[in-house]
Amino acid sequence: MRSDKVTFPGSADTPLAGRLDQPDGEPAAFALFAHCFTCSKDVLAASRIARALTDHGIAVLRFDFTGLGSSDGDFANTNFTSNVADLKCAADYLRDEHEAPTLLIGHSLGGAAVLAAAERIEEVRAVATIGAPADTEHRLHLLAEDREEIERTGEAEVRLAARPFRIRKQFLDDISDQPQAERIARLGRALLVMHSPTDDTVGVDNARRIFDAARHPKSFVSLDGADHLLSRARDARFAASILAAWAERHLDEDLNASTPDTPADAADAPAPADAPSVGDGVGDGAVLVSEDGPGPFGQRVTVGRHVVVADEPLPLGRDAGPSPYDLVLAGLGACTSMTLRMYADRKEWPLDHVSVSLRHSRIHASDCEDCETETGHLDRIDRVVTLEGDLDDEQRERLLEIADRCPVHRTLHAEVDVRTTLQTT
Repeated sequence: MRSDKVTFPGSADTPLAGRLDQPDGEPAAFALFAHCFTCSKDVLAASRIARALTDHGIAVLRFDFTGLGSSDGDFANTNFTSNVADLKCAADYLRDEHEAPTLLIGHSLGGAAVLAAAERIEEVRAVATIGAPADTEHRLHLLAEDREEIERTGEAEVRLAARPFRIRKQFLDDISDQPQAERIARLGRALLVMHSPTDDTVGVDNARRIFDAARHPKSFVSLDGADHLLSRARDARFAASILAAWAERHLDEDLNASTPDTPADAADAPAPADAPSVGDGVGDGAVLVSEDGPGPFGQRVTVGRHVVVADEPLPLGRDAGPSPYDLVLAGLGACTSMTLRMYADRKEWPLDHVSVSLRHSRIHASDCEDCETETGHLDRIDRVVTLEGDLDDEQRERLLEIADRCPVHRTLHAEVDVRTTLQTT
């Protein structure tokens, strides 16, 4: 890795100090990193993540926001809006001097900033957040003791991370007036949300709120045991390795070409049948399962470019991944949700969000009044569909009917011919 100091004009027309970390060869892509509130580009999490990304061929620009670190300007004159504008300036610098960033990464309040900045940088294909608040007002709790003085006098000197900062009322007004939920909902890029369940600075519920507000493709990774600043090297390395692997997948394809969430797709789609078809095709390859996972029962499942681990729960296995039945439920749940989304979009119904909860169990046949099997045991899948949006009762009832028409549901109810052969070597 090579690391170069750079400067470029920020949103206040003052120089911003940055560091551009690049792989030894030609970068496969460029990323932009936004640090946490009152931090700097040299915070350990930023430098460690940048190093890991360069190992994967991704160049990273990390910089100090106006008035912080080595950047010029008065911090008291900055706010969340100016931070977002600084990110836009950093992206303009990369575009002019190297290549526009296709990946945005934000830590803590920097995560909120990249979620807001993504729509202003058209080349961005993927966004990752680490310990980010779901709304910008979360930062106000840090100023709770000084807020009354700021409101009364217009400004106050506060201590944050054991350092003095001057905060003005315009900062409070700006941070209280940010439509983060709407920005996340219309993000239109692949999203990775990483958060520690033991984060006592920004609670993990913020990750749930970000994830729920976003549309697919989206992923969540739990940073178990990490603190908010990822101060332990192993936590930063883990976050970086996951981020790098995820980024490679999404930066290799044009995400803007065709996604189910874009209005153009619904407008350009062929005339739909009453129940749309989802996932009928199997692509150009098969699913490969092999004993390459952890523990005695761990399995490596390869589906095209995607790799997951399957395992048995403790104590039989190591619980390193979902069980075989979990994967079956996941397939049914995903197919159900996709089918309802396509149907509602084609009908132009106000369906805001779909979630599907599933559980598998074995029951006595005598406990099922509607089943053909009368003796012994049978499998039951309980599926609960939650529909959010301004839907009337008739629309909700129709969507419940459509749920039973998803292809995976039909497959589970149909006669399936599984043919097993032995591969000879």
